[in-house]
Amino acid sequence: MAAPGSRLPATEGIAPSLAELIALRRAAMPARGPRRGRRGASARAISAQRGRGMEYAESREYVAGDDARHIDWKLSARTGFTHTKTFQAERERLTLLVADTAPALYFGTRVRFKSVQAARAGAVAAWSALRDGDRVAALCAGGGAALVPPAGGMRGVLRVLDALVRWYGAAAVDDAGLQPALERAARLLHPGARVLVLADPGSALAVAPATWSALSMHVDVRLLLLVDPLEMRPPRCVLPVLAPGARMELDLAAGATRDAWHAAFVAPVEALCRSLPGRRIQVQVLASDDASDAWLAPAAARSGR
Repeated sequence: MAAPGSRLPATEGIAPSLAELIALRRAAMPARGPRRGRRGASARAISAQRGRGMEYAESREYVAGDDARHIDWKLSARTGFTHTKTFQAERERLTLLVADTAPALYFGTRVRFKSVQAARAGAVAAWSALRDGDRVAALCAGGGAALVPPAGGMRGVLRVLDALVRWYGAAAVDDAGLQPALERAARLLHPGARVLVLADPGSALAVAPATWSALSMHVDVRLLLLVDPLEMRPPRCVLPVLAPGARMELDLAAGATRDAWHAAFVAPVEALCRSLPGRRIQVQVLASDDASDAWLAPAAARSGR
């Protein structure tokens, strides 16, 4: 840690560090747990079970009221009696982070790069999963679609944080786009899981609508769009831009330039916020200068926290 008054590291705000992601635990974890009396918690405890689950346990004879969708047809045909499948109760829900690594994320004009904000938001989600008793996993769109397998407890969180530092430390040279990563996520996930997609608006807009629908059919999906204040609210001035081999100027006061800017940066956000909620996907926007846990507030308000 830098001494008071010393200069910040050169990577501050440009590349995430494991130390800063670990420090975000305070943003997601409650400072105090529920008050407890001599006989336990003062409020009704929440069951550890997340639902019926999808892991097959055994088959037994069908009784009135059983779900006909779970009939074991092979065993029923073999024995001559109708049997139904039973499943293990799912005690640990899965939270999966899908990390977009598009080159557009490795940019920022306020506080930090969008890529660093993505890593920090992912860290908040991982710590929130630990708070809720979930297992946590992560999937990267770039680098060969690397996967951090599901794990619970502190071990699972630290593995995800380490991956976020690596994935968002520098732009991937072989980014394949968000589409293949979301298709893989849909194949891996069981019903009841939660998914947080960390993405640049352009990457999310390039995903086929059917892919979003397939992903949200059985799992809770939240899309977090990473933006920079300059992209969303460009000043009315001449903006100098350094391009490869040349220096150019953009007149952001000109109507045609502002229209092109809006189409490139603002319109994708508006389109996603307008279309994806109808596909049962929560869409939130997180700017690079926002608090990294700001996206938790709407969910907390809905749940009455």
